[in-house]
Amino acid sequence: MRRDVGGEPDPIKYSEKQAQLEGLKQLESLGIINLYYLDETGFCLIPSVPYGWQDIGKYSTIKSHRSRRLNVLGIMNRSNHLESYISCQSINADVVIACIDTFFSPVDKPTVIVVDRSSIHTSDAILDKTEEWFERGVTIFELPSYSPQLNLIEILWRFIKYEWIEIDAYSSWEIFAASVEKILR
Repeated sequence: MRRDVGGEPDPIKYSEKQAQLEGLKQLESLGIINLYYLDETGFCLIPSVPYGWQDIGKYSTIKSHRSRRLNVLGIMNRSNHLESYISCQSINADVVIACIDTFFSPVDKPTVIVVDRSSIHTSDAILDKTEEWFERGVTIFELPSYSPQLNLIEILWRFIKYEWIEIDAYSSWEIFAASVEKILR
């Protein structure tokens, strides 16, 4: 069982953005631009287990603990190169700005960063930086609302949460955090 995104994208905007994204992928394939996908996620000791098998009459349990949250900002390209920022603190617009400024300080060709429409990405602080980034060759490409399937890094988050974190990792915060960090490295 998985959480739903909670809405449907506007079909016209979705089609337009999907076509634009395909064009960006072609430009990247030709070596004309760099294309990256940016998103944030969080991990905690409440397991994400979509299903499980057990013998009839036997019940398997997985420990579940309230815990702090391991927050990750990831920037990934289509070659699966990942840059990540990991913190127990909240990831806000200032963190996103610092990561973009750090990971894309010099760019060798026009660079496009695909983002969703979360409040962090549409904040005044981010909007204030878009012109400066554009002058440096970095453009922010906003996906339509409710379109995680268009953001490649969402697939990575899903694999980490539902497939790659071992059940034993949920036994303690230290083991869990080390497991997530190992996957991200």
